[in-house]
This record gives sequence, C-alpha cells and structure tokens, in this order.
Amino acid sequence: MNHLSDRINKLSTSQTLAMAALARELKAQGKDIISLSLGEPDFNTPDFIKEAAKKAIDENYSTYPPVDGYADLKEAICRKFKRDNNLDYTPANIVVSTGAKQSLYNVAQVMLNDGDEVILPAPYWVSYYEIIKMSGGIPVEVPTTVESDFKITPEQLEKAITPKTKMIWYSSPCNPSGSVYSREEMTALAKVLEKYPNIFVVADEIYEHINFSGTFCSIASIPGMFDRTVTVNGVAKAFAMTGWRIGYIGAPEFIAKACTKMQGQVTSGANSIAQRATITAVDADPSVLNEMVAAFKNRRDLVVGLIKEIPGLKLNVPEGAFYVFPDVSSFFGKTLRGTEIKNADDFSMYLLGEANVATVTGDAFGNPNCIRLSYATSEEQLTEALRRIKEVLA
Repeated sequence: MNHLSDRINKLSTSQTLAMAALARELKAQGKDIISLSLGEPDFNTPDFIKEAAKKAIDENYSTYPPVDGYADLKEAICRKFKRDNNLDYTPANIVVSTGAKQSLYNVAQVMLNDGDEVILPAPYWVSYYEIIKMSGGIPVEVPTTVESDFKITPEQLEKAITPKTKMIWYSSPCNPSGSVYSREEMTALAKVLEKYPNIFVVADEIYEHINFSGTFCSIASIPGMFDRTVTVNGVAKAFAMTGWRIGYIGAPEFIAKACTKMQGQVTSGANSIAQRATITAVDADPSVLNEMVAAFKNRRDLVVGLIKEIPGLKLNVPEGAFYVFPDVSSFFGKTLRGTEIKNADDFSMYLLGEANVATVTGDAFGNPNCIRLSYATSEEQLTEALRRIKEVLA
C-alpha cells in the first residue's frame, strides 16, 4: 500500500459493485443467490436503437469523435431537454461523456477547490460522496428519514449552508429511495438558494422517465435557477443502455467548456457507435418506454406490498427509479439465528448468508438505518426473495 497514492488509499470501494461481485462469486460456488443489489434494468436495449448502432457501424463511424460529442447528438439532446424539461439549452451547453458517472466526475473536477463544501441530501447515490471527496470537496450530509419520504426541507437546506458551500448535489427520482421532488418542493428549495447566488446545483435526472408520480420537475426550469444548474442525464436507465456508457450534461457554457477541457485530457470523446445510437434514443417519444415503466410500477407495488407484511421493516412508497429503501433499524441490537445485528451492514450480510439474497447496506448511501433493494428483476424472483427475507426475519 505504501507504493499507492494517498488519493486511492483514501477512496472507498463502491458498495453496490462490491455486493454484486460477492453475489456473483457465491453463485459461482453453486449457491442459489438472488441479487437485488445492482441498479440495472433487466430489459434489453430497444431494437430501434440497436438498428441505429448497426447502421453507424456500416457507415464507418469508427474514428475519434469530438471530445464533447457529435454535433448532431448535442442538437438531439437539446431537443430532448426542450421537449421533456422545458429547458432551452444550445449545443454549446452540452457535453457528452462516457456515462453519467463521468459527467458527474467532470463537474466535480472543474468546479471544486480544496475545502469547498457540497451539500448532499441523504440518502444519496453511493458515488457522489467519493467523487466530491476525490475532487477536494467536503461532502456535507443532510439526513432525512422514511417519515419525510427521504426529502430535505427548505429549513434543512438553509441550515446546512455555510460560507464554504459551493454546490448541492441531488437525484430525483432518487437512487436509492425512489423519492421524487414535486415542482412545489423544488420551488421551495430554489427560494432558499435565491439568497445564495454563488451556490451551484447538480441535478441528477438519470431516472427521469422511470417515474410513477405523473409529474417531473427539473430545477433548472424554475426561474432564477437555469444559469446555476448542471443537469445530468443519460440513456442507461430509461433505455436499458447501461453498457453503452453514454451520459451528458446541460450546463452554463463556461462549465461545459471546462468539462470538455478536462475530458480531453482523460478519455476524449465517448464511444462513437454508442453516440450514434443515442441520437435515436433521445429523439424517441418517451411513450416508447411506457411498457417498461408499467412493468417497474407493477414490481414496485408487489415489493411494497410484500415488505409491508414483514414486521419490523418500515418504508416509504417510492415514486420513481427501481429501488425500495426500507428502514431496518428495529432489528439493531437483536440476535437472529445466532447472528448479532448491530447495524445495516450486519443486516445486509445476514440476508446474504441466511436468505441468499444480496442487498446493499444503507451506509453506502449515507443512511445507516436502511438497506437498498433493487426490483429490476422478475416478479417471480422478487416474490421468492421477499419470501426468504420474511422467513429469516421471523
């Protein structure tokens, strides 16, 4: 370890990827593991998008693309932002990257100096904390609970702001809680930020279309917020394109230029074939996703109903994404089948060892009282997983 940098030694391993790897290892040993740990749709990429990729191969899109993305892809992303979010971005505001995770990393690298504080409503996506920390920033967690639907209030936001606050990062629909901020709630948070014009917002909208609430609000569409918001999105979740690795931002031009400069020294442009396919994806009417979204809603209802039958678990009803985030703290301090449950880590490992069900501890998302279960799998698998969990908690 002495040969490695302090930077990497201080970096935590992604708990979602670690649990998924452990589940695969146990499966390879012959154990009947049901993995509810990874956030990946179990649908195939739609055929019309695959056909666009094949066409791009035939048309020899095999040379280096522009660092910030093909011009016609950036134009298509602008059309998508206008159609779905009422945001008037131009191609100069758009940067296409190798997944939304790189988009987030670029923003952190070009915006944060050592000691800058970034407000993180907790729970938050597992990589926010480490990306901010790696970029010299200081994550400032604002805790929420299942009773508040895992949403922060304007009062909590105001209290978390200090002279060192540079940004606030959040996702809606939220990974891991599935919570969706309404326009009224967003407007109330924006009202607080009005008083602090030097604070920028990173709005992660990757689950935008997997949304059962019937409404969606981009904070950048609220008056006064457009010029201080970085809107992050991509095609991984809605179009089942996780392996295609395409994310993008809409941002003030000075931030977009800085991200392009950063990306030019790290990865350069994103995969050329995937970019061509993404044009077809973002230009598609969102109604093509209705069948998949309906399937996720049915699974949400199934899982919520089954969890409510398990004494000791508390949960909100998620309005988006494909996760549930139950509070399991009533089991802390208890001994189950000879195993003492001290925290969410113990609880998650207990479920893996006794029920052969892989979940992710809430500690990874900034909430030590919960665990995350993904319902991006079949109803049959979900029913069996919850049956096993109920049995080993009885």
